[in-house]
Amino acid sequence: MSRAAKPAVRRKDGAAITRKKQFPNNGLAIALFGPHHCHLAQIESGLSVVIHARGNEVTIAGDPEAAARAVSVLDSLYERLEKGQDIDQPEVDAMLRFSAEPERKMPSGHDAGVSIRNRVVTARTPTQADYLRAIDESELVFSEGPAGTGKTYLAVAKAVERLVRGDVERIILSRPAVEAGEQLGFLPGDMREKVDPYLRPLYDALHDMMPAQQVQKRLESGEIEVAPLAFMRGRTLANAFVILDEAQNTTAVQMKMFLTRLGENSRMVITGDLSQVDLPRGTRSGLRDAREALSHVDDIRFLKFQDADVVRHPLVGKIVRAYRQLENQRGAGAEYHIEDDSAGDHET
Repeated sequence: MSRAAKPAVRRKDGAAITRKKQFPNNGLAIALFGPHHCHLAQIESGLSVVIHARGNEVTIAGDPEAAARAVSVLDSLYERLEKGQDIDQPEVDAMLRFSAEPERKMPSGHDAGVSIRNRVVTARTPTQADYLRAIDESELVFSEGPAGTGKTYLAVAKAVERLVRGDVERIILSRPAVEAGEQLGFLPGDMREKVDPYLRPLYDALHDMMPAQQVQKRLESGEIEVAPLAFMRGRTLANAFVILDEAQNTTAVQMKMFLTRLGENSRMVITGDLSQVDLPRGTRSGLRDAREALSHVDDIRFLKFQDADVVRHPLVGKIVRAYRQLENQRGAGAEYHIEDDSAGDHET
């Protein structure tokens, strides 16, 4: 490799463990290793191994389990390249996450992904892969977990995939405008200008999946509807892919109302984070209420994302964990939102 040589990783008994792997296509091997072998360096750092590359062959030194994981990661990434897909540092990170659970099949190609025209959005953690499968298999899916775990992004990707394929006639995206108490009349502008700030994350996800012109055209035709939760009352949402984001900020009454909108040939995905409840003190979150009421209902899936599933900038995961530790240390009465059923879902 072009980097300085490192000492070989050795077992406690002093025996060095090495594994060799050769890749038949020299061009793909170069892409696999990355510019200046940055992908190999990323695998080294993630698995505490040492990798030396020469031509299209690598030698991996380290703990037997770690070396085996490194081979699996390289094989899966190479398979993606063979299928014409690019790889980058986030993809390498994703394979490292999957390799930590050896009982699971490492994703490759279009496995555990969402196909949108010429693009494939792939799962980057085992929980994300479970989430995508749950959406395919169940008509109602709940996902909980911290920011940055892909709950909303992947749900929107699935919605766009189904709309483009013709499986549904429209996408409906909703959030509770809790910051304004859903009393929007005092805000300036027309109704769309009033609610857009609360729905901006959903628009951002849409624009990442489709060209801006298509998003605008489908919004105007009604194929895509983005609306606050209060606008859902009295409707039946049929032939649609429906997403309720920030569901921790619904009340129990609002959640029941929304869930009973589910119509024929529809899918519904509910996302939220019970550590980020903005409801008034003493008001119970509809997301928590639904989890307790529906946990044993057949055909409803519940997915729980953890701090380890954060796939934004690596610092985001560290920030989430740091705040979580601080909350746990301070306990009840902290200046953060602590889950406490005895006093609702909002603690100050």
